[in-house]
Amino acid sequence: MEQINPNHLGRANFKAGTVKDIIKPAKSISNQVSVKAALDEMQARAIDSSPVIDQRGELLGTLSKNKMNRNVGGLGHDPKTEPIEAHIEKNNAYCFEDQTIAEAEQMMLNAKIGEVPVVTREKLLIGTINIEAIAQKKDGENAWNLRNPAPESATIGCSIPLLHH
Repeated sequence: MEQINPNHLGRANFKAGTVKDIIKPAKSISNQVSVKAALDEMQARAIDSSPVIDQRGELLGTLSKNKMNRNVGGLGHDPKTEPIEAHIEKNNAYCFEDQTIAEAEQMMLNAKIGEVPVVTREKLLIGTINIEAIAQKKDGENAWNLRNPAPESATIGCSIPLLHH
């Protein structure tokens, strides 16, 4: 797995938030299971792909249901005994929990993906973020900015009528 260095684009307030502000828990698959166990787990969760972790919780890559079905079933391997190790896609995008939301958004747009795993700097999986959560965060901040305009747009000073004696 490689961490993609994103372009540093974004809005002032949006850029300040970090990925850990919008993270959701990740459901992952252990690298110790068989292809059949992984496919059963993915079927039960109604998902097409899943992060894969080792015993420590380190992100190893992603499993794709379609890829496993093609490679295992198509080659006549027994999914009950075939380990998932050979089917883990290792060069998928991910981001760190302390990156800005704007960086994560740009990375996802560049890679044309809707969700990425989130890891610590030690590559331990802690969750995922998706483009919808990013959009909600941006919409929330934009609404707040409309209700609370920047100080420079506020009226400065006041007029007080002078009283003459």
